[in-house]
Amino acid sequence: MADNLFLQTLLPTTHDLGGFKVHRTLPHRERTTIGPFIFFDQMGPAHLAPGIGIDVRPHPHINLATVTYLFAGAINHRDSLGTFATIEPGAVNLMTAGKGITHSERSPAAVRAEGPELSGIQTWLALPSDKEEMDPAFEHVAKADLPVIDGGGAQARVVMGTLWGATAPVTCHSLTIYADIVLDPGGAIPIDADAEERGLYLALGDASLDGEPLQPSTLYVLRPGVRATLRSERGGRVMLCGGAALDGPRHVFWNFVSSRRDRINQAKEDWKAGRFALPPDDHDEFIPLPEIVKTVSYP
Repeated sequence: MADNLFLQTLLPTTHDLGGFKVHRTLPHRERTTIGPFIFFDQMGPAHLAPGIGIDVRPHPHINLATVTYLFAGAINHRDSLGTFATIEPGAVNLMTAGKGITHSERSPAAVRAEGPELSGIQTWLALPSDKEEMDPAFEHVAKADLPVIDGGGAQARVVMGTLWGATAPVTCHSLTIYADIVLDPGGAIPIDADAEERGLYLALGDASLDGEPLQPSTLYVLRPGVRATLRSERGGRVMLCGGAALDGPRHVFWNFVSSRRDRINQAKEDWKAGRFALPPDDHDEFIPLPEIVKTVSYP
């Protein structure tokens, strides 16, 4: 039965970062992308110790877009465009690196005293080859501006693209689908079959697809065209991601993604030489270029 639904089952690489865990399912040794998604991380869920927060120092990106989506907690975003934005649960931060951008991510001071919550998904989208060197950009879309499909004991928030007949206002640089599906106990929802490549990820609780149980923190690549129903017995939270297949292979080094290896080498030299601008209000420190790239690298 599972073979009729799933092309691949991608188990996570899990790292304990001292206070919280990160589960990474893309890139994976068996598959590097699902649609434009080339990086898929689940952070937490965790409640950090009082006085502690996350402090991801300024670092660079090229030729990709980052998508931050939280289930709990808050993160302050600052970037080299001068942007400052606080993301909270249900909203979206889309940062398009294009020809180059730097940013930092830190827990707001207001939540550090009691110990901040941290739970959510961070993804990277590879840009189409003809848009890799576009100008960098940032957009924040509030929770209230994202469409929600509600029924059958399920709430599905469309984060990017068009699903179940509703379209999110978030910019898509190529055909992209992304949704946050919350299932009540006994809830169910049909999974849209229109996108060329699709993945399902069980983030919290329990869920099954046409009777096949999904394992936590695991990314399931669905067969093209398969129509199936997602259900939960006790309640769960599932992310649906995917879109059109990429227009060619991508190279990945640290925070750099590109269709051209020489472009990544140039970005490495530019970062070492200090040719990337830092966020104007967060420029006193930065993450140096690693000699050996770790699977998960947070300061």
